Amino acid sequence: VFSSNCASCHPNGKNIIAREKTLEKEALDRFLAGGFNEEPIVSLVTNGKGGMPAFGRRLEEDEVRNVASFVIATAENGW
Repeated sequence: VFSSNCASCHPNGKNIIAREKTLEKEALDRFLAGGFNEEPIVSLVTNGKGGMPAFGRRLEEDEVRNVASFVIATAENGW
């Protein structure tokens, strides 16, 4: 799901729109309301914010949760 929907703007955990707002653990902890955990990512992917589009109408809830789990696990391992 990440590869098909997110990787074009977030290659290797980076961010081509807002360079400081990467998907790296430190950036997620700093910029996400709620810090480094899955629920703020679920909310962001579902609802969007700023330059991040909402995917709530394009993805099923389990797909959104899959993306959140993938981001957390991959960030833990340093992308």
